[in-house]
Amino acid sequence: MSQSHQSNNPIKFAYWVPNVSGGLLISKIEQRTSWDIDYNRKLAQIAEQSGFDYALSQIRFTAGYGAEYQHESVSFSHALLAATQKLRVIAAILPGPWHPAVVAKQIATIDHLTGGRIAVNIVSGWFKTEFTAIGEPWLEHDERYRRSEEFIRALKGIWTQDDFSFSGDFYRFHNFTLKPKPLQQPHPEIFQGGSSRAARDMAARVSDWYFTNGNTLEGIKAQVDDIRAKAAKGGHSVKIGINAFVIARNTEAEAQAVLNEIIDKADTKAVNAFGHEAKQAGKASPEGDGNWAKSTFEDLVQYNDGFKTNLIGTPRQIAERIVALKAVGVDLVLTGFLHFQEEVEYFGKHVLPLVRELESRQTDKVAA
Repeated sequence: MSQSHQSNNPIKFAYWVPNVSGGLLISKIEQRTSWDIDYNRKLAQIAEQSGFDYALSQIRFTAGYGAEYQHESVSFSHALLAATQKLRVIAAILPGPWHPAVVAKQIATIDHLTGGRIAVNIVSGWFKTEFTAIGEPWLEHDERYRRSEEFIRALKGIWTQDDFSFSGDFYRFHNFTLKPKPLQQPHPEIFQGGSSRAARDMAARVSDWYFTNGNTLEGIKAQVDDIRAKAAKGGHSVKIGINAFVIARNTEAEAQAVLNEIIDKADTKAVNAFGHEAKQAGKASPEGDGNWAKSTFEDLVQYNDGFKTNLIGTPRQIAERIVALKAVGVDLVLTGFLHFQEEVEYFGKHVLPLVRELESRQTDKVAA
């Protein structure tokens, strides 16, 4: 690993906003987490006070794998921003249902209303049933990423240029000027997810941040090496975020018992239904290696492979694993929890200080 892969900046933390019912697990285990706005406002305030940098809202149009109720991501993100002072909120955006001109205008307005704390996560789409239900055309895997790349190029152009013109296969603009432009310069941060070659290639060309599903250290390092090398060739730089489901308890045995209960109480029918849909999307990439293509039943119980990252154990074990993630090039950990409010607070009190302590020691070693 080249030294340039590890940032000297403190690793950042985000949490999944539970604006969708069912929490982040396809399991019948009790989850003291709610999708309603009162719960989420309080959670955002706890996360901000606990040292979290970002919150990521989810986008769903139809029910699936327990997500019976879903709040729309952009308006929900704005509500969380209004309830906080420093937290940055990333609104998930799905090309197809959204047009880049609408998103550019929505986000620019929210940027002004919140002092420049909004960002977007461009989700290329994997849930075919959802697209069919709302009458949107379903594109092949790599075409979805081509559309997302055009979407991002259009957003950047609208946010940074006057008289913006663009002629693509999916979007066209003719001398369009957006005023006011966003407060953030050069533009609000653009996140993007995926694990396939097409996802990494696209991020290497246009995205500010690349989110990937949970993975082992070796798997993450391979993705980071690939994306950073490709980005460097184009004179671009990309930051990396990794999904992780956190189970922090006073003892390793307690944490492992929670994991075992989650899996033992998995909603088998819902997991298999989700797995079928998700794996079809992952395997549809030409190399057959997109998100979920190689996920096991246990991996799919946390539907972004969050157990694979292995942030399960005592605060010190988790802090050490986070610093190891940073060492292979991870800039941000996107966290999920069983009981969000209380566990985000626990993480802020018991895990985050240890991470900062370990980072500080590493910096001191390098300086010596």
